[in-house]
Amino acid sequence: MKKAALSYLRLFAILEGISYLAFGVTMPLKYMAEMHAPNYIVGMIHGLLFVAYCVLVLVVARKLKWKFSTTFYAGIASLLPFGTFVADAKIFKKELDDL
Repeated sequence: MKKAALSYLRLFAILEGISYLAFGVTMPLKYMAEMHAPNYIVGMIHGLLFVAYCVLVLVVARKLKWKFSTTFYAGIASLLPFGTFVADAKIFKKELDDL
């Protein structure tokens, strides 16, 4: 059960990171080319993935009894470009290997 939850967190971390980086493409389209639809779609997807990621961080932190600092860094990762990729490599993959 713990492995499954951590595997879902890793998946959502990667998806959330990709959706965050997609803003790098859609924001210039919105403001420079007056194309609002791509940014709206990416924004909706990113919002859902962000919430799912945050909830999964809390669920996994509780299941694996993470320290506050580990939970904090995993949560902050969602706010930084490439942060969830780093969290996956430095925190989630290590935790999965330890199980």
